[in-house]
Amino acid sequence: MAIELNQIWDFPIKEFHPFPKAKLGVGAHDMLGVEAKDLGMTRALLMTTGLRGSGIIEELIGKIEYQGVDVVLYDQVESNPKDYNCMDAAALYQSEKCDGIISVGGGSSHDAAKGARMVIAHDGRNINEFEGFSKATNKENPKHIAVSTTAGTGSETSWAYVITDTSDMNKPHKWVAFDDTCLVDLAMDDPLLYYTCPEHFTAFCGFDVLAHASEPYVSRLDFAPSLGNAKYSIELIRDHLRTAVYDPRNLAARTGMMHAQYIAAQAFNSGGLGLVHSLSHAVSAFYDSHHGLNNAIALPRVWEYNLPARFERYAEIAALLGVDTSKMTTVQAADAAVEEAIRLSKDLGIPDNFGQLSTSSYDKNRMNTGKYEGRGETMDTSDKQIRAIAEHMMDDWCTPGNPRESTVESLIPMVAHAFTGSY
Repeated sequence: MAIELNQIWDFPIKEFHPFPKAKLGVGAHDMLGVEAKDLGMTRALLMTTGLRGSGIIEELIGKIEYQGVDVVLYDQVESNPKDYNCMDAAALYQSEKCDGIISVGGGSSHDAAKGARMVIAHDGRNINEFEGFSKATNKENPKHIAVSTTAGTGSETSWAYVITDTSDMNKPHKWVAFDDTCLVDLAMDDPLLYYTCPEHFTAFCGFDVLAHASEPYVSRLDFAPSLGNAKYSIELIRDHLRTAVYDPRNLAARTGMMHAQYIAAQAFNSGGLGLVHSLSHAVSAFYDSHHGLNNAIALPRVWEYNLPARFERYAEIAALLGVDTSKMTTVQAADAAVEEAIRLSKDLGIPDNFGQLSTSSYDKNRMNTGKYEGRGETMDTSDKQIRAIAEHMMDDWCTPGNPRESTVESLIPMVAHAFTGSY
């Protein structure tokens, strides 16, 4: 039977994306040098945000060099990695005649490395040309090992990377690329490397995980292979995030969040994201604020915005988060999911809104620094800025996966609440 054109949207062909090889668990990072050598690396570019004072970079360089692999260090990756981070790293890779990349840190390090690999594989093309879906024409990228030091983005196992285009600072743009050629060759997640992650960053990254798990669970893609990972990740967050924040050397909690972030990324890898990420990307495009923190502020607002489109799924999320919904209607349980997200936010010390953020809000805050200097020590909460944020969201590649249809006008009240409202 032939399918009518209007049925394509009812019965779409959905695409499953592969995962890279991974080593997960206590002591995994001890194998870094061996794995780099086995991949054929003889001179590796190690990309990181620095992790200054943690001792992690020095330890890992020692493990790599012990196996006879030389290391060239690029420690200038910034939070919300910039286009120039990718271009500078690619140039260093070429000039130093490297033959592989090792990224150490969170999503910023891994995403910048993915971007640098694209530039290298395409003879120095500007990284901003790769926004969107499957823009790579050369399928052969430099070998890449991603070593995570946060339980957050899951970039080490996804086909996505996010870069900020700084070519026009009057209209900054943070964009997403999806490309199977950017998959790393090996992911390494070791909960021992999370121990030095500060309390507030553990909380921010944890909300990034919750966004990664919940958005594919309510996505308009409704992709069955993603739903089990999404649900279990939410349960792991429920059981371990608070402990990981306030008892940072609790191995069970750190291991639980390691698994939560890994499988949440596998969920969105094929199941899609939504407006939590679109709003987060827009805010960091304008202010360079931390992605996980942005997600934390955005998440309850987006859940509330989406309730009419997916109240049954949000009711299930409430139960996964530990709410006793047995005596609630489905709508009441959906509302309870939002309330539980707010409770988690308050428990972890997340600010009420973007208007409360300033250059002193958290350690290593990059607001009003570098290319963002002059934008002020706090965020602009004017109607003009809120509209600009909503417009950026409508151009984000995560927005089509959101379950509720959106327009700039429909987004403005939600964005305004995220900038000035409180719960």
